[in-house]
Amino acid sequence: MSETTHDGSVALSDRPSPDEGLSPAELAAKYGLAVSGARPGLGEYVAQLWGRRHFILAFSQAKLTAQYSQAKLGQLWQVATPLLNALVYFLIFGLILKADRGMDREVYIPFLVTGVFVFTFTQSSVMAGVRAVSGNLGLVRALHFPRASLPISFSLQQLQQLLFSMIVLFIVAVAFGSYPRLSWLLIPPVLALQFLFNTGLAMIMARMGAKTPDLAQLMPFVMRTWMYASGVMFSIPLMLAEHPKWIADVLQWNPAAIYMDLMRFALIDGYGSENLPPHVWAVAGGWAALVALGGFVYFWKAEERYGRG
Repeated sequence: MSETTHDGSVALSDRPSPDEGLSPAELAAKYGLAVSGARPGLGEYVAQLWGRRHFILAFSQAKLTAQYSQAKLGQLWQVATPLLNALVYFLIFGLILKADRGMDREVYIPFLVTGVFVFTFTQSSVMAGVRAVSGNLGLVRALHFPRASLPISFSLQQLQQLLFSMIVLFIVAVAFGSYPRLSWLLIPPVLALQFLFNTGLAMIMARMGAKTPDLAQLMPFVMRTWMYASGVMFSIPLMLAEHPKWIADVLQWNPAAIYMDLMRFALIDGYGSENLPPHVWAVAGGWAALVALGGFVYFWKAEERYGRG
């Protein structure tokens, strides 16, 4: 572009840029640029997770193998830890405090061991979820992948650990007179529902833990309170028989108690349906669906903020 000056000479001026006046967003759209690490749509996010399914499984198996790699007994601690916890609770609550009121010894011991193993599954998933993002910042900042892979992987790790423990649980049940029967077929759906619930809860805690790392110090106290309120060491209806019925109902409808009671019903001969709250399977499925879907959406909404700041 040219123009004539006052002395008759011709001066050249710069041609205006075709991008002049465009906003940053318009420039990005014009040249096909996208925000780095932007949150994908929910459907696309699910597809990305499915594409990383091999990584999720491999990561969970690697974490499980490394968990006790420095201990001489190695993977045996996966079974020994909850079993020793059950022994301590039996000595304190079964022998000293008589928390087995109304139950035969052949029922109470598998009742207690089942409660400890099943609650430990939820407790470990929650504690691992709290640190899923904050404890793996190097991985989160170095690689691009759907961050929900981490809490899902940690929940899967705890499921695999529980499956090892189930061998001991079966032995304990048989040793005290609860032999395999048709109700044992209920065990896989109970574990599936609890896994969905645990995974959703782990994703909720992962987002909260990523923002507030101190939450990891608080959660052991929360989990201990939840354990005592869930009937791990005692039967809620029997222990609260002299209290208003609504108190026992509220405690029995909490998800940890629901999944423990379903597992006990499936596994133990002397633990009948009269020990279960009404509509127990509907409540178990409702808890699993609500927490799994709600936790997934809650975690996904903060996807672009993990590992920053």
